[in-house]
Amino acid sequence: MKQWYEKAVQFIKEVRSELAKVSWPARNELLVSTMAVIFFSIVLAGFIGIVDFSLVKILEAVTGR
Repeated sequence: MKQWYEKAVQFIKEVRSELAKVSWPARNELLVSTMAVIFFSIVLAGFIGIVDFSLVKILEAVTGR
């Protein structure tokens, strides 16, 4: 049990050490990136919605429903 505890403590120390090396984005950079992801997600959802609607209408015209 002691060996497991020592390994866990060593792992946590290594994780903290690695996280200190991470280059975290600035607040403004994070906000801009988040807004870009939201914008492109909405655009893609709209595009997929239009394609889906168009395909449904085409299939209804072909099948006569």
